[in-house]
Amino acid sequence: MRLLIVSIFLCLHFNSIAQNSRFLIELNDKQNSTYSIKNPIQFLSPASIQRKIKYKIQLDSTDLPVSPAYLDSIRLAGAVTILNTSKWLNQVLIKTTDANALSKISKFSFVKKTSAIAKKANSIGIPGIQGRFNHEKNYTNKAGNATLANILNYGNNLPQIALHEGEFLHNKGFMGSGMKIAVLDAGFYRYQNIIAFDSVRLNNQILGTWDYVENGPSVNEDDSHGMMCLSIMAGNLPGSYVGTAPKANYYLFRTEDVASEYPVEEQNWAAAAERADSLGVDIITSSLGYNQFDDPTFNHLYADMDGTKTIVSRAAAFAVNKGMIVTNSAGNEGARPWKYIIAPADVDNVLTIGAINVNKQVPSFSSYGPAANGRVKPDVTSVGWNTVIINTTGAVATGNGTSFSNPNMAGLVTCLWQAFPEFTNLEILDAIRKSTDHYNTPDIRTGYGIPNMRLAYNSLETERYIRTAKGILKNDFIKLYPNPIQNNATILYKGQVNGKLAIKLIGNDGKTIRIESFDCTQGSFHYFSLNNLNILSSGMYILQYDDGVNKGLIQLLK
Repeated sequence: MRLLIVSIFLCLHFNSIAQNSRFLIELNDKQNSTYSIKNPIQFLSPASIQRKIKYKIQLDSTDLPVSPAYLDSIRLAGAVTILNTSKWLNQVLIKTTDANALSKISKFSFVKKTSAIAKKANSIGIPGIQGRFNHEKNYTNKAGNATLANILNYGNNLPQIALHEGEFLHNKGFMGSGMKIAVLDAGFYRYQNIIAFDSVRLNNQILGTWDYVENGPSVNEDDSHGMMCLSIMAGNLPGSYVGTAPKANYYLFRTEDVASEYPVEEQNWAAAAERADSLGVDIITSSLGYNQFDDPTFNHLYADMDGTKTIVSRAAAFAVNKGMIVTNSAGNEGARPWKYIIAPADVDNVLTIGAINVNKQVPSFSSYGPAANGRVKPDVTSVGWNTVIINTTGAVATGNGTSFSNPNMAGLVTCLWQAFPEFTNLEILDAIRKSTDHYNTPDIRTGYGIPNMRLAYNSLETERYIRTAKGILKNDFIKLYPNPIQNNATILYKGQVNGKLAIKLIGNDGKTIRIESFDCTQGSFHYFSLNNLNILSSGMYILQYDDGVNKGLIQLLK
């Protein structure tokens, strides 16, 4: 009986090896590791550590790399190549055709599960991401130059930026400077040669690249899909085309193999997202999605689209929890039998972006919500129908797909976060959702609707104002600062009543120096200036205040 079980086990492994060459090794734990949470500089960049400190994100075991001891055992099991790992999901992607090695690995005490994740060689099956958007066409209907009110000369793509009042952010100087965006896609064909990317190349805004499909640094020769998505954010041809985040820094990661469709690409996505986290990236933007594969046995169900089931969705959820903003296209399944969003667009707090045109019409291809658990999806919409892009020849063109609505919004989100770096990723997302044109009546096509960057900016500025005031007042409702006073001083007062706040500045001799009154609203924060105090001599003073209900004194020094 035991011999029969072993024979069946080996037979299954040989059968799996015969069909597949890439396998996922899920691990039980991270024991025997040389890494420690107490020494994060071993596995996280200073920028990543700083981001976690800034947003009060605690390190935990998921931040620790996969145990090196376990990797050594897997590598030495036979003819095995380790392609990448996921520390968040604690699993290893390997390539092997060695059935004995796979059998040996499956018996290691630290291995939870081994499973095939991709066939031996690429095959032409169902469309990959390249087939999920409509190919571009040359754009000859010039939209004209930007108005004199705008500091950037957008040219053709002004309408798709102006739909969100994105120029409002740019005009305030927020164009993505200092922010890091990781673009996860299928390739960035000719980005090193196309003139529209001259600015990001010459200014060293491309911080790094990696090809997770071929395991090498170059992504310039692969599919053009990522290049066109990148152009929507980073392109710069003043008078013809300017992207939504032209001053941001970029990492370009190829995770998608357009020649085939297998879950190995989800694992690649997870590995790239983890690298983004370790590098201190702020935004991950991904115009990729997964539901059906060349081998139907790998297929996901709509019931799986609840943000917790698939590899890519679990990784995206981790990325959000680690403090990054993740934006993702909703998918182009609206006119297909599937119809709904695809992973990782199903994840809570991944900003999922559907498509519209500049006239706010919804194309048939844009995927429907909600997520399988009823969560509102897509979250928002942007221009993905006749989106103005840069094509493979470097010309201004148009293309269709939520692949393009995603980066249009991602770039503006980046600029907004640049303006309010003290706010967390979730606070920025909340402001974006609340700025939409039908936040209180979301639907299954457009979610909460079209975000407005001016409204989002104003709401965050108001919140910043309130937080600053609370930080100064603490448990008080009135305070004068600085104290000792200089040439000018500020009175900060949280309105206790609707009416007047009367103040009287009294010298150390008891004489009144100044009397003023200010209009106040109950519950609101008010800043009042006391200027020209340089005429006062050194000494002690009293500020007397009276709002009709509350009276008091503040002792001042000059």
